[in-house]
Order: sequence, then structure tokens, then C-alpha cells
Amino acid sequence: MEELKKSDFYFDLPEELIAQDPLEDRSASRLLILDKKTGETSHHIFKEIVEYLHPGDCLVLNNTKVIPARLLGEREGTGAHIEVLLLKRREGDVWETLVRPGKKCKPGTRLVFGDGLLKAEVVDTVEEGNRLIHFEYEGIWEEVLDRLGEMPLPPYITHKLKDKDRYQTVYAKYEGSAAAPTAGLHFTKELLKQIADKGVNIAYVTLHVGLGTFRPVKEENVLEHHMHSEYYEVTKEAADTINRTKEAGGRVICVGTTSCRTVESAADENGRLKACCGNTEIFIYPGYKFKVLDALITNFHLPESTLVMLVSALAGREHVLNAYKEAIEQKYRFFSFGDAMFIK
Repeated sequence: MEELKKSDFYFDLPEELIAQDPLEDRSASRLLILDKKTGETSHHIFKEIVEYLHPGDCLVLNNTKVIPARLLGEREGTGAHIEVLLLKRREGDVWETLVRPGKKCKPGTRLVFGDGLLKAEVVDTVEEGNRLIHFEYEGIWEEVLDRLGEMPLPPYITHKLKDKDRYQTVYAKYEGSAAAPTAGLHFTKELLKQIADKGVNIAYVTLHVGLGTFRPVKEENVLEHHMHSEYYEVTKEAADTINRTKEAGGRVICVGTTSCRTVESAADENGRLKACCGNTEIFIYPGYKFKVLDALITNFHLPESTLVMLVSALAGREHVLNAYKEAIEQKYRFFSFGDAMFIK
């Protein structure tokens, strides 16, 4: 296979098209529909998605919940400001974290948050400079975190989020993500009901989104990029729903690249799923043969990101870049709080 170059996935995005705030009405975002075979595009409003889903199709949603993982505190005794981002719970009250500024946070350093409601000690430094931190508190961890933590918005969003719930999907259930599966943000409960009433199956899977989602591809040769690891879970109910859909000739439509990575990681060679859980480092780029997914609802992604590569694996790089060019001309809103695309 010819070498895949990072620069092949570059496009010029005017900064003003990066959506800084969520829309008042989730389902009022715009929707660009892209035919993956022909490259044809058409322009819609997101709630019109119902018309493009057929009875017997299956919509796969990621029901992970974002934790308010950004903690602002200080180093005990010095008052020096510190920012801690919770990445992964290791065991009990020990978390793998990203600390800024990290230099002075050597093992043994004590940290304080919220006037002492939460205290912590740096235990160890692990790969990529991440710190293992042991937290000390009274009461229930989730409640302490909900009180002190902020939503860990992506680095390109500079506005403060007024309502924490707008960085959650309406079906978010299992806590564990450091970023939202943003394609799901367009769905309202009413829209999901309309979709179910039409005879579309809905399957919920879980993938806890890591910050690696935003990590840029540094290597010009794409194949040298090391993918981050993320935890996923597929229940028997979800596996059965997806398998039945395939057997009956329906389409499996993933909402977001996270749902896509989950079902593709969990499937066997024949595209069948069973109940399972584990960590995945799946990297999907052009040349990949999809085992389960037939269509994808997704947002507009960063230039040269692994997500643009995944979308290009499904619809072809030229089709995707042409559609993005059109979206930019039409002033679509990009990234987490931006508009959506349906690749059918």
C-alpha cells in the first residue's frame, strides 16, 4: 500500500468556523449528507436525519458520560496554582492524570482543591509524563468531583461553558470520559423517540473517550502514529441487536467515531459481535475494510487528525475533503459544538 502522508489530510480552516458555544436547540444544527459511493452532497437540518433512517436499520450510540475531570487547585504550602486533568481511574482513589505545570509535581508533592474539600498526593510519574495521584476526601467521590470539577473542554474551545449538561449527550449513562462523544450531542430525547417509533433499532455501547482523541498526528508517515488506548464495553443486548440487524439486511449506523471504533474493535472476522469489554487502540485509516459499520453520523474534525482519516477510510479521502471544502464555503460550524455530517 502506498504511504499515507499526514499532509494529505490537511485543509485550511478559518478560525471563526470553530464553534465556541453549543446551539440553544441541539437538533437545530446543520447536517451535510455525503454519499460515500458518489461523493454527492446535500444540505439539511439535523432533525431531518429521521427521513434518512429506515425501519430495520440500527443506530449505535455511545452512552459514556463525561466526568468534570478538570480540577483547579494549588500546591500545599506554596499557593502555586495547579491544574489537574483526570485521565483514567487506576484503582480506588488513585488516578492517572495530566498536571500543568508538571515540573514541580514530583512524587510526594501535596495538592489542595476547593479550600481543602479535596486533597491529594503525587504518587508516581508514568509514561508521557502523566502523574499518578492519590486523592483524599470525605463523603462520595462523584459528589466531591461534581462540586469542584469543571468540564474538560477541548483546547480549541476558549469560551466558558454555561451549562455542564450541554457537553453531555441526553443518553449519557456510564461515567468515565475525558471528552464527549460529540456526534451524539445533536440528539434530543424527542428525536430519539421519533427514530425508535419509525422502527429503527437502537443499540447502546460504551467507549470512554480519552484525551488522546485530540492528540495531533506528529509523524508525516501516518502509519507510524501510535494510537491511544480507550476502554470499551459491548453488552449482550447491544451485540444481539446489531447482529440481528445485519442478518435481516439492515444498516448499522454508528453515531460518532467512538461508536464506530467500539463495534469495529469488538467484531470478529465475519463482522459478528458478542458481549465483551477491553481496551482498544484501533486506528482506522484509508485501506481499512469495515466489518460492521455501514454508515456514520459524525461532526467535522480537525485537519490532519486521526478522525479525518477514519472518515476518509469510509467515504474516500477526496470525497471527504471536497465535502469539507463545501462545508467551509457554506460556513458550517466545526468541531465539538459544531454541525454534523451523515455519511451514507
